[in-house]
Amino acid sequence: MNQEKTTYFPNLSDIKQAADTIKNVSAVTPLSPSLRYSKQFEAHILFKREDLQQVRSYKIRGAYNKLSSLNPEQSAHGVVCASAGNHAQGVALSCKLLKIHGTIYMPTPTPKQKLEQVKMFGENFIDIKLVGDTFDDAYHAAIQECEALQKTFIHPFDDQKVIEGQATVGLEIFEQSKEDIDYIFVPVGGGGVSAGLSSVFKALSPQTRIIGVEPEGAPSMLTSIKNNRNTELDHIDKFIDGAAVKRVGDLTFEICKANLHDVITVPEGKVCETILELYNKDAIVVEPAGALSIAALDFYADKIKGKQVVCVVTGSNNDITRTPEIKERALLYANLKHYFIVKFPQRAGALREFVVDILGPDDDITYFQYAKKTNRENGSAVVGIQLKSSKDLEPLITKMKHRNFYGDYLNNKPDLFQFLV
Repeated sequence: MNQEKTTYFPNLSDIKQAADTIKNVSAVTPLSPSLRYSKQFEAHILFKREDLQQVRSYKIRGAYNKLSSLNPEQSAHGVVCASAGNHAQGVALSCKLLKIHGTIYMPTPTPKQKLEQVKMFGENFIDIKLVGDTFDDAYHAAIQECEALQKTFIHPFDDQKVIEGQATVGLEIFEQSKEDIDYIFVPVGGGGVSAGLSSVFKALSPQTRIIGVEPEGAPSMLTSIKNNRNTELDHIDKFIDGAAVKRVGDLTFEICKANLHDVITVPEGKVCETILELYNKDAIVVEPAGALSIAALDFYADKIKGKQVVCVVTGSNNDITRTPEIKERALLYANLKHYFIVKFPQRAGALREFVVDILGPDDDITYFQYAKKTNRENGSAVVGIQLKSSKDLEPLITKMKHRNFYGDYLNNKPDLFQFLV
């Protein structure tokens, strides 16, 4: 028998109830003006600092609201979730505070720092199980335990109570802002916070334009809206792990399709630039997903001039071991880092000629891999070069070709480039 499909939209009374439920657990995070970005974009830019939550992301809102809604029987059976990061921490803290036992499935390669954070927040109320290589492996194992032991699965985004909890971010923004808000930029992963926040503003401030922001390498919401159906992507770039999902939620898709005024994608390299800028110039530490909304401002620069703009900074659980990759991606995006195959004549002085006569005074060799082969006229090396200005690239290539050092350019050859970055 076919059941008629029903579409769920959060209502304001349920969201206000969620705000009351979580008020002693979730911090009312600041809505802080950014003087630097306001000056840069000639607008009034404010950051909603969800990175300052106790678990360093907004995920505590939805997790605690969901666990608080369980009946005594469900609580006694316990809960299960699957997560590689922020959701796990939100569920772990909620389990401890509500004294509900939880099992948290995480992929085996999950960084030690994230495992320790989850253990710290959950203490004796949670068990961590490392399963498989990916989130999908952990997710399927979690579902199997739920079905076998009659436990409740705490979905990271596709759940009414979770969406209503995340929606309280929007309620706080509306109450904190002294002026009418023209634009809100909000990161989109599975769609929980964007679905909830957009529902608040549709009810209270329908003139505010809500802009969803996805990673360029994981445009699952944008693709689904274009196709007018929830569409699973075949492949995604997992670098922005907090917002890189192959398939958004069924509930969140319907809400975002109706409520979001636009969905845009931002290149991962641009996000890395933003992370480094925020750290170096503002002393703000954000994770890649947390920087999405701020990185999007460049792509809306003309439209937001003179406007009241809010960027939701969703989290700050950034693993410091990723810093070299973040810097590398930022340099590549800025067209300042380039990799070549360089053909060195097998004679004394060839390297000195390359350094002195070909490289510019501000060019820096950052990578060099060379093996001399005595039976060849030329020996090839893979060389990484960092430029001071992107305008220096064409002159560099011209000089390499003129002196017969040029072999190949690797930045636009993804099959080879993946071994370098």
